[in-house]
Amino acid sequence: MGFHASSRRDEEAKEAEPAPAKGGLFGTGLSEWFALPIGITAAVPIINMDLYVINEETQLAAVFIAFCVAVYSQGGDAIYNSLDEKAQTLLKEHNEAEDKAIAALEQKLDFLKANQNMVNEFESINAIREETYKNLNAAGAIKPQHEFKAQVERMLNMIAQEEANVTEKTKVALMEEATASVTGAFSTSKDLKKKALDAAIAQIKGNVKEGSVDPVRGEFSKFFKTKADAASKISGEDEMLAQRAALVAKMNAVAESEKFFFELDATGKPKMRA
Repeated sequence: MGFHASSRRDEEAKEAEPAPAKGGLFGTGLSEWFALPIGITAAVPIINMDLYVINEETQLAAVFIAFCVAVYSQGGDAIYNSLDEKAQTLLKEHNEAEDKAIAALEQKLDFLKANQNMVNEFESINAIREETYKNLNAAGAIKPQHEFKAQVERMLNMIAQEEANVTEKTKVALMEEATASVTGAFSTSKDLKKKALDAAIAQIKGNVKEGSVDPVRGEFSKFFKTKADAASKISGEDEMLAQRAALVAKMNAVAESEKFFFELDATGKPKMRA
């Protein structure tokens, strides 16, 4: 190469690539079929000069080598693919098992990280439970008192209601009896009829005398006075005892059905249940 001052081209800077192999018989580029006549030509003197002894061992070795060559050339790829497929399958199963194991370990790690404060949480839960039990015990001590108070109030209200009912019934019965008595008196007495008529006429005319008594009112007053005198002569203890027994039975039935803490004895006094 002559000397020149120009810059070196990139093609010259590249390293020289090695020449491709010619291939063929012994790398000469000749066809492999030339090995056949060469082998026959070389085999005759070799065998004749006993350089290569043909016996059962050499025959067996030749057959074995021929078998190996046939297997390698004809079934080598199939055997390789089969073994490679099995290896890939085993490798895939192994990787999947490792991935599952790693995922399980990561999940366990996350669980352990999440439960780092478990002791503190349990302590808080126990403190809340203890405080709750204290509140429940305090409420349990007060609750029976409230229930007992409500039950007593219920009994007193029942007694008041029953007395009001008895009083109202007595008033109604007494008024019915008084009305019947006064009506009968006016029906049988001409004098009372005359007095009632005169009183009505005077009331209509407006000349009612001062201090005059209405005969109807007078008869009612007379009836009630007679009734009061008769009642004063009767003790009424038997009737009172019967009313009290009926009231006690009624209230004890309510106490039994609603599970009261107490009940009433025959005298009307409360007694606690066992």
